[in-house]
Amino acid sequence: MHLPIWFWPSAVVLLTWGIVGLLQKLSTNYLSAESALIWLVVGCFLILPWLYPRESLFSYPTKSLVYTMLSAGLNILGAWALLAAMKAGGKASIIVPLTALYPLIVVLTAPIILRETITRLQSVGVLCALAAVFLLSS
Repeated sequence: MHLPIWFWPSAVVLLTWGIVGLLQKLSTNYLSAESALIWLVVGCFLILPWLYPRESLFSYPTKSLVYTMLSAGLNILGAWALLAAMKAGGKASIIVPLTALYPLIVVLTAPIILRETITRLQSVGVLCALAAVFLLSS
């Protein structure tokens, strides 16, 4: 079986964000959500030199840069809310899977905004994801 090219970066996300969920809970045992968020950003700046593209950051269409900046703002707000939920005493084993359901927003809006189609099987997957969160939080 030949895996599509997008599979390996997706597998990296699965592994790294799985570890991140544990590290975020450990960090909020000692830091406020705001302090943890600042250190998260510092960590981003330490990694960025290895990920930096060779072309100019400003050589892209303005529309793309606006989408990216909105994405960054929402991403940091979401990261803060996740850390705040953990700092407030939430269990990582519940908060991380619950917040990891954010793709449901994409699945539900992609047909309207991105003109993508959702199959019946994918709809069943959404229902299974919702059932999993219900079972985890029970």
